[in-house]
Amino acid sequence: MSDKPKESLPQLLMMGAVPKLGRELERSFQLHRYWREADGEAFLCVVGRDIRALVTYTGMRRTDAALLDLLPSLEIIANTGAGYESVDIAEARRRGITVTHNPGTNTVAVAELAMILVLDLARQVTSSDRYLRDGLWVSKGKLPMIRGVAGRPLGIVGLGRIGLEVAKRAAAFDMPVLYHNRHPRTDVPYTYVSDLVELARRVHFLVIATPGGEGTRRMVGREVIDALGPDGAIVNVGRGSIIDEAELVQALTDGRLGGAGLDVYEREPHVPPALLGMANVVLQPHQGGNTIEAFENIVVLTVRNLEAHFAGNPVLTPVPAEA
Repeated sequence: MSDKPKESLPQLLMMGAVPKLGRELERSFQLHRYWREADGEAFLCVVGRDIRALVTYTGMRRTDAALLDLLPSLEIIANTGAGYESVDIAEARRRGITVTHNPGTNTVAVAELAMILVLDLARQVTSSDRYLRDGLWVSKGKLPMIRGVAGRPLGIVGLGRIGLEVAKRAAAFDMPVLYHNRHPRTDVPYTYVSDLVELARRVHFLVIATPGGEGTRRMVGREVIDALGPDGAIVNVGRGSIIDEAELVQALTDGRLGGAGLDVYEREPHVPPALLGMANVVLQPHQGGNTIEAFENIVVLTVRNLEAHFAGNPVLTPVPAEA
């Protein structure tokens, strides 16, 4: 804990709750919790001019020119997640504000859930559980036989940190792994497919693990979905914006797609009602990175970035220059 008087510590605005992070930040900062304020705009008009650091994450109020105008002393924006879609990066840089993110902190957690969704869809764990609980095993007998995952190709869209962890888990289940990236990697044994539609045509499961943003918005549309076909399934642990959600719902309704495992949605926390009653769809409330271990990593890296900045040192994980 800092030995400086509390009133001399830098003032920091935290936009949303992150487990344990607030308590850690209070050691080195005067902490303001935006989400607790009944009138956020009025609150910022009072304290905004003194705020030097901002902690935020995707889903919070967008950090754009309008917000930054209320924070004229802001020096650093720390995103607690790997993504930073809620920040106008160009505007922040124009104002000389450092922007950081937390790549890798929830990699294992998200990859675990992706693989769980693949296995659930293949072995129909969730739908079989409902079948039993609804008394249908007694009234209708055993379910039809289904296929396992061994030997069935899995495609990954985005072979970054999370994609690599998904690939490692899929390979452990004897699933051939193919992937689509902006560029092929030379350090992996997996099969690169330059065309996303062709990748979907060659696999049974398509896992979306690429970042969100304008560059990937609705890159998985009708053509990709139809290439995957009625025997295929999509798993999305990336961002809801990556899939054309209307096309996904229609394909599932029509039987043109075999199934979907979704942790993210276009308009979170709102989920298309049509998905809720589909037995071949497994839904999660954006739980991918929601593990104790992931949040411990987030707390450590967020604090280290902020402390480095205010000590006059380079931050550890700045948002990439090309962002």
